[in-house]
Amino acid sequence: MTNPAAPAGTTGRVWSQLVGQEQAVETLASAAESASALVSGRADDHGSMTHAWLFTGPPGSGRSVAARVFAAALQCTLDAGCGECQGCRTTLAGTHADVKLVVPEGLSISVGEMRALVQAAARRPTTGRWQVVIIEDADRLTEGASNALLKAIEEPAERTVFLLCAPSDHPDDVSVTIRSRCRLVNLRTPSPEAIATVLVERDGIDAERARWAASVCGGHVGRARRLATDDSARERRAAVLRIPLGLRRADDVFRCADELIKTAETDATEESRARDEAEQEALRTAMGSGGTGKGVSAAKRAADAAVRALEKRQKSRATRTQRDTLDLALVDLAGFYRDALVQAGGSTAALTHPDFAEQSAEAARLWGPVSTLRRLEAVLACRDAIGWNVKPRIAVEAMLTTLREG
Repeated sequence: MTNPAAPAGTTGRVWSQLVGQEQAVETLASAAESASALVSGRADDHGSMTHAWLFTGPPGSGRSVAARVFAAALQCTLDAGCGECQGCRTTLAGTHADVKLVVPEGLSISVGEMRALVQAAARRPTTGRWQVVIIEDADRLTEGASNALLKAIEEPAERTVFLLCAPSDHPDDVSVTIRSRCRLVNLRTPSPEAIATVLVERDGIDAERARWAASVCGGHVGRARRLATDDSARERRAAVLRIPLGLRRADDVFRCADELIKTAETDATEESRARDEAEQEALRTAMGSGGTGKGVSAAKRAADAAVRALEKRQKSRATRTQRDTLDLALVDLAGFYRDALVQAGGSTAALTHPDFAEQSAEAARLWGPVSTLRRLEAVLACRDAIGWNVKPRIAVEAMLTTLREG
């Protein structure tokens, strides 16, 4: 079976990690070849290579994956993305000295973070061919951070490349001035068939389980893998999809809200605990904790202050993780009401949750299109409210009240 993740001739190379993105792979592979020629001094028009790129696409389309594999191809010392050389391997592993990855741990990327990054990115590469900066969730840049990044993009160093990832090139996600200086790579939602193939061939997942996960993941490869391999992830999804028909009494609203919030908090805690402890211990060690002799007291005070600052960042990261988990549940809910509208209209469009087709059909019979649409709008309004920093519990309880009453 051929891998649908990349065009012919790229299987086994870094491009095979991009699922169902043939057009993007063609664009990036051409740019990587051009970049290699530029570094080597070979004759080339270099027209396909530029210093700033913007990767856009829906959640799960592989924006950050595309940025990482492109970075690997730029650092490749053999064949512009061989996947085997040290440049490719260290970039994909996240350990390449000249590839800087910015993943916002809080709700935004501050101007201080961006200024420090821009300063570091202005240096010449130390071991690689390019100085590459990957900014995941570039839509989280504050206004000050955007301005700092814009200055760097307007006056780039000779061997520096900026790779930005955002849901879209809309001004709400990326400023018009930054967008105008970037080459756009628009990724699409991979097909269920492409996702299932990758799960089977790359992850060794049973074919039937892979097809099910691919059909219900909403085109999100990472979520398909979690659903296929994690029992608790499957149960959380099922619990969310039981909510619409389970809101029979007034107290069901508060029970379901409590379950949604607690699940998000638990997921955030479990994901953060081990990482937080390791980060704090590493920081204390780096600051001289546990040492003896002169200056120990001063070192301990400095270490404690640094740990408190780290704990503040970790708390912000946990808040973001909690909101991301809750948002995923809301996306699942929205998909249920969308399926009810599809069935109420007699459409043959593919369902978001085909394994809950009977439940969404029952919902369509009970409520009718107008009431179903009001419920869908309540879910979307809840997502917006949380995005505007309304307390999640209040937003969720208001949403569930509307879902119950219609």
